[in-house]
Amino acid sequence: MRNRVVKQLPGQHPDPGELRKAQTRHATSGWWLIRGILVLAVIFLLAPFSLRIVSQSIQHAVYAHRIRVPFFVDLSQPADFSLNHTINMYLTSEKGISLGVWHTVPEHRWNEAQGKDLAWYQNSLSDGNPIFIYLHGNTGTRAETHRVGVAKVLSALGYHVLVPDYRGFGDSIGEPTEAGLTTDALYLFNLVKARSGNSLVIFWGHSLGTGVATNLAVKLLEQGRTLDGVILEGTFGLQDETFHPFIWYYWKFPRIDYFFTKPWAENKVVFPNEENLKKMKSPILFLHSEDDHMTPLWITQKLFEVAVSAQHAERVQLVSFEASLGYLHNGLYRDARLPDIIKRFVLSV
Repeated sequence: MRNRVVKQLPGQHPDPGELRKAQTRHATSGWWLIRGILVLAVIFLLAPFSLRIVSQSIQHAVYAHRIRVPFFVDLSQPADFSLNHTINMYLTSEKGISLGVWHTVPEHRWNEAQGKDLAWYQNSLSDGNPIFIYLHGNTGTRAETHRVGVAKVLSALGYHVLVPDYRGFGDSIGEPTEAGLTTDALYLFNLVKARSGNSLVIFWGHSLGTGVATNLAVKLLEQGRTLDGVILEGTFGLQDETFHPFIWYYWKFPRIDYFFTKPWAENKVVFPNEENLKKMKSPILFLHSEDDHMTPLWITQKLFEVAVSAQHAERVQLVSFEASLGYLHNGLYRDARLPDIIKRFVLSV
């Protein structure tokens, strides 16, 4: 092969200093690119090990209670969220634990409720209207848009709605644990039953709240009591591969369960929905969006089959919502069919 000869123009001479600078810049940029790739690779490989070592990080991923959205709001003022027939109260579920709770009365009592105190609201629970206790999911507070939306739907139907923030959430005091959240729900249930006479009391659990609701149902069964009805929206099973969306990619790898089973193996985070549904005796309504990006529909279908096999088929219902509607994990409250679905369920219990 012939050597290529590069001719220089007359009077043009290469600057050795500039050549060295250009070579240095090229080498430096290449080195930083390699370092960046190596850092990303190390983070990717070490993430499962970090979760294995620091199992509390998974607990915080489950509850995400320190993410208190919406920001800069006064949870003691439900009227700021267009809940004008609602009172805020603080309840002590056990020593050292204070729960922030909203109680919204049926919409048809809106005028009557204006200016009333806590005693009036608590006495109103005996008016014969069904009562819903809404157990929300992880992250945020009782003021999130979809939680307020559910309260408005139920109130418009003529039902009471109580929406608590579990311990550690919102302005509630304490740190969340599975046993603690179940205790909070049981305390609120007992308080409502003591004031509601023969009114129906139904739990609506969403996402994480479905685990609290089924835990509570089993806890009551152990005491010889049953819930009048349970609605489970966007339910889940922690033992499934949908434990949390941030780890979905790792499930492709063999034996990855070694790194992600520790929290429930130590009974820190269990919420055994499947096992609970095998024991429950209450009417159940499952609600799920086909495009739910947090918990896929097939999990709810699996849990629905478990519940049907444990009870008579007519006592367990599953309603799914088309993916084209775009409700994802939190948007079912916007569906125009939802009020009739809820009304029929209440009439059936």
